[in-house]
Amino acid sequence: MTNTIDAKMLAKMFLAGAKNLESKKEWINDLNVFPVPDGDTGTNMTLTIMSAAKEVAALSDLDMMSLCKAISSGSLRGARGNSGVILSQLFRGFTKTIREMDEIDIPLFADAYEKAVETAYKAVMKPKEGTILTVAKGAATRARELSDEGCTDLSFFFEEVIKYADEVLQQTPEMLPVLKQAGVVDSGGQGLMQVLKGSYDAFLGKEIDFSIEASPKKEGASPNVQVQEEIDIKYGYCTEFIIMLNRNFNIKNEMDFKDYLESIGDSIVVVADDDVVKVHVHTNDPGLAIQKALKYGALSNMKIDNMRLEHQEKLFREDAKAQEKAQDEEVLMPHKDVGFIAVSVGEGINEIFKGLGVDYIIEGGQTMNPSTEDMLNAIDKVNADTIFILPNNKNIILAANQAQMMVEDKNIVVIPTKTVPQGITAIINYVPDMSAQENEENMKTEIGNVKTGQVTYAVRDTVIEDKEIKQGDYMGIGDAGILSVGDEVLDVTFGMVQEMMNDELELISIYYGQDVTEDAAQELKDRVEEAYPGCDVELQYGGQPIYYYIVSAE
Repeated sequence: MTNTIDAKMLAKMFLAGAKNLESKKEWINDLNVFPVPDGDTGTNMTLTIMSAAKEVAALSDLDMMSLCKAISSGSLRGARGNSGVILSQLFRGFTKTIREMDEIDIPLFADAYEKAVETAYKAVMKPKEGTILTVAKGAATRARELSDEGCTDLSFFFEEVIKYADEVLQQTPEMLPVLKQAGVVDSGGQGLMQVLKGSYDAFLGKEIDFSIEASPKKEGASPNVQVQEEIDIKYGYCTEFIIMLNRNFNIKNEMDFKDYLESIGDSIVVVADDDVVKVHVHTNDPGLAIQKALKYGALSNMKIDNMRLEHQEKLFREDAKAQEKAQDEEVLMPHKDVGFIAVSVGEGINEIFKGLGVDYIIEGGQTMNPSTEDMLNAIDKVNADTIFILPNNKNIILAANQAQMMVEDKNIVVIPTKTVPQGITAIINYVPDMSAQENEENMKTEIGNVKTGQVTYAVRDTVIEDKEIKQGDYMGIGDAGILSVGDEVLDVTFGMVQEMMNDELELISIYYGQDVTEDAAQELKDRVEEAYPGCDVELQYGGQPIYYYIVSAE
């Protein structure tokens, strides 16, 4: 009978939980209620936990403090989407309780589970039952019961906690009618169960592959670039790693390190953030860069790729170009009192935001939720005292809030924009003569007057809000649910507009996506103008993927 575990066993359990979640991510993605092509709960949770797993796997001196720091810091920075942010907060609360202990017994596990749930609930402004939060709370409740009953066998303890949490998961459709109608349990809760079950397998000694590999890029994300001939590549290895600092890393250290890297390579990026330094360099001898970095601390997230291989060249040439562009922007951007960051995807929409004064665009949105670290990197690039962040997606707001809490040297204001049109309205209503607090209040009020509808296609058969949806159907999705369904995109979009309209609305804006022709978009505009002659109707190219049309009414 085992009644305690140490840091070594906990690390194995964590890595096994991460690997189990990764193996089930597509199944979890399919549990999303809306049958949209960007259902990504499994993907977001996997990217979140893998960010931490890579730091855990890189630890050389494994003790409870370093393990907890790797789990907490890695998951917080890698958190994507609401489910990923909640998962990172569960880890944060759990590790806070155990980080100073050498071993963990059942009473301490019960305390850690409860702290995890408390921390996660606090991170969500309006916690909703029937979600990952409820499943986590179920696990904590059963853990406390077993502890109070005097249970000392960890094997029995884990088995019972998982069994009860699974029972709670099966009850989530009774708590959220939309889950019941779709015939699924909560996807975030299911993701958490896979972490718990994978961890238990490792505890039982089951054979598990603990190797942690880099997460694959999203489908369609590979850059479209020309392949450079091998002979043109001056430095052949793209080398990346993170230094976990063991001493003060001041400006002189940073400059000396950059100078050394420039002597052995190019495409240098060195970003210092509290007790970690992110490093990127192209060199012919990665070992030299690594040896130098070891003088400042332990290394993690190490990645070395041979850029002379055609496939790797395609992937990393674009990355280097983006890194250089980001550096140029950082150098050229003058200091200002107020700056803006917007999450956006689509050439046209990006240009609209830039034209309205946005300083930095984070590529992402419905089809790719940026991480907390993406937010932090963007904040670092904008040279302003106060920075407004426009997430423009309800699944990105928590990551933005998490980044806000991690920044101390700038005033970060997150405007909770749930859609691109809300983001556009928010920045249009920014008033330079008003204070940051006054602008925040004003922008929040104005985005409440914006109705948004978005048209995409269904990836599976389902029934939502008594609407029968077949795979391949077009769906018009409003702020509160499905507004229209059909097999003709023009009819579905027009039907969605009809459901959105009322007598008080005066402006209709239509943004057409990358898969819509200008002629088809113009036909929609003409139809809307004919139906609503009292409204101004604007048509603009958005260029967004997946969503054929984004329509706002205000």
